[in-house]
Amino acid sequence: MSRVVMAALLLAACGAQPAPPPSPAASPSATPIAAPRDSNARPAPAEPRTFGDWAVACDNGLRCEMASLGAEGGGFPTWTMALSRGAGPAGAYEIALDSLNDDKGTPATIVIDGRRHAVAGNGLSGPAAATIAGALATGRALTLHDAAGTTLATVSLKGASAALRFIDAAQGRAGTVTATVATGPAAAVPPAPPLPTVVAITPGGTAASPSVPQWGDMRRVAQCDDRMSESDGWKPRLHALGGGATLILLPCSAGAYNEIDALFVLRDGKVTPAQVDAPSGFAPDAQEATAPVRSVINGSFDGGLLGSYGKARGLGDCGIAQSFAWDGARFRLTEQKVMSECRGNPHYLTVWRAKVVRR
Repeated sequence: MSRVVMAALLLAACGAQPAPPPSPAASPSATPIAAPRDSNARPAPAEPRTFGDWAVACDNGLRCEMASLGAEGGGFPTWTMALSRGAGPAGAYEIALDSLNDDKGTPATIVIDGRRHAVAGNGLSGPAAATIAGALATGRALTLHDAAGTTLATVSLKGASAALRFIDAAQGRAGTVTATVATGPAAAVPPAPPLPTVVAITPGGTAASPSVPQWGDMRRVAQCDDRMSESDGWKPRLHALGGGATLILLPCSAGAYNEIDALFVLRDGKVTPAQVDAPSGFAPDAQEATAPVRSVINGSFDGGLLGSYGKARGLGDCGIAQSFAWDGARFRLTEQKVMSECRGNPHYLTVWRAKVVRR
């Protein structure tokens, strides 16, 4: 996401006469600043892949991530590992280590096949991360240890080499000196593709409130559950979108750990179902096409972005997270992250990104 910051300098002096404008002959020719252009790209989130005990995905900017998984049918892993690598010749690895438990110590060393790699903070980057990635490609055993040498966790390397090879191929590194697994003599690596641009409205103003009849109409049109009323604690949320529009997040149904919020926009006293340019939540394309009102899961509005976070189970180690920006007519997908494997790693993999420019 990009931010446009503009600063103005005002010069004034008490009692001073304003300076005369420069003569046309002395003025440099002004170059008009082009307004940001919307790419109008149709979102096409990538599908994650699973190789053994690793999940991997690359987004539309060819930034790739791979995340370790717990054993199928086994208990939750104490610690998990995630690697990411940017696209292009300078794309570098970053490694993160995470734990679902705060009292399980702090890793100080990663040991792969007996070779020790020091950990700075909770992860690694740069040449140290590249060295570890190379060791994963051929490694057989990985353990994490604290400063005293106590073993904190074992991370399976089953499928790690295949996941790294997948990243090599997706980023066009196969057969080049920058590849991790599929190495070769070539030096040329494709550059990172540009991200699509979404020109969005800067949020502002005051959120408006629907009338009592409009609340009833919204519940009827969205086919909300009768139990999802405000009197039962399900409170709608109103957010000013800018340009006189108000977003309405209307709780419409719920499961054990997910609240389904119907999306409406109130403008000039009229309430209409919100338009969204991509499937939201867990709904597939076919269901979205026939739904009377679009919805998000556990909806939020923060930093000018509509958020949806659907958990496939209570632990939150699998599901889908999305962000949308309002362009004045519809909500546009700006980021999507998924974890399709419910195997103990809450590090969701990015499968779509867009650059947001405000106006």
